[in-house]
Amino acid sequence: MNRYTIYLLALGVFLTATSELVVSGILYAIADDLHISLAFAGQLITAYSLAFAIGTPFLVSLTARINRKKVLLGSLLLFIAGSLVSFFSTEVWMLMASRVVLGVSSGVYLVAAMGTAAKIVPPETLGRAIGTIVLGFSSAMVLGVPIGIWITNLLNWQSIFLLLALLSLLVAFVLIRLLPDVQGDAPVPFRQQFKVLGSLVIVSALLLTFFRESGNSVLFTYVTAFIQDIFRIAPSGISIIMLGFGLLGAIGSRLGGYGVDRFGAAKVIVLSTLVHIAVFALLPLLAGQSFMGLSLMGIMVMSMFAAGPAVQSYFIQQAPGSSNLVLSINTSIVHLGLAAGAGAGGFMVNTSSTLQYHPWLGGFVLSLGLAAGLVSFSAGRKSPVSIPKSA
Repeated sequence: MNRYTIYLLALGVFLTATSELVVSGILYAIADDLHISLAFAGQLITAYSLAFAIGTPFLVSLTARINRKKVLLGSLLLFIAGSLVSFFSTEVWMLMASRVVLGVSSGVYLVAAMGTAAKIVPPETLGRAIGTIVLGFSSAMVLGVPIGIWITNLLNWQSIFLLLALLSLLVAFVLIRLLPDVQGDAPVPFRQQFKVLGSLVIVSALLLTFFRESGNSVLFTYVTAFIQDIFRIAPSGISIIMLGFGLLGAIGSRLGGYGVDRFGAAKVIVLSTLVHIAVFALLPLLAGQSFMGLSLMGIMVMSMFAAGPAVQSYFIQQAPGSSNLVLSINTSIVHLGLAAGAGAGGFMVNTSSTLQYHPWLGGFVLSLGLAAGLVSFSAGRKSPVSIPKSA
């Protein structure tokens, strides 16, 4: 039963992640329908990310002791409400408000899903369980965004959010029937839970997340333009390439999960990051060599997604008494890292007028992340995080 429950949790992640990612693919349709500029429509993404980054840790800390089933259902119901507001939005302020609700509810659901998975599977299969949850997110890139664009072209952009609401309602109904009661974190006082954030193990691991996401974002914010400009790929071929990358990402997340269970989270993080840095170092030297360049980028995507379940599993293993809090902080750091990387990439393209050397900047930032990770792994071996599971 646990296996089917994990897949159901991953389906919920797929739906909530689609609500985040699909907007970037339908910005023109939203801008035209609401009679706003494309730049203003882009702030819908910013509103979501800020709500996710700021609201998630706050709500997760407030609900840490509550039964996980109730938190999952509550966040899904809030997500459904936000989706329905999006569906009925005829003014940009309504849509902007719905993005805030969707960002917070998606963040809480994601953290609760990973925390629940960690509690209902044996420790030796934790990596595979987290890998399946991460697969829900990567599947939103592969399927959710293209399906959303197709629905927009067939009907309208609002219909996407009605469909997300209906499917989320179905997931909630099945969770009620299938998911057993899962206790929240042990009643450790909030002050004591927050002490974990002063641990060198956790702080350096959070820096790993920040630099890792920043380094990725330096290139991936501009990845379609990079492929077209550096590898001379026609715009008509970009969608197929991105679909291929998405599929490789899904494979990578599964391999990362198996690797965590077999070799440990730290080894998977180190190996995948080294591969990622190596590819970043080579890409600027392969201008015009589309086959070799795209092949290396495919390997890079696999390594990037393989590290995802490893990082999440590492946090769960290092801070079992406050895993929900640490996971929520980590998801906030992810969004901050993405924003920082996008900003750095934008500054670089404005000053250099080329995307060719973005991978070198990304590789340097990833190296900082790897260094932070090595500090965390070393500190964890010498002095593991000690947060009691009960007060």
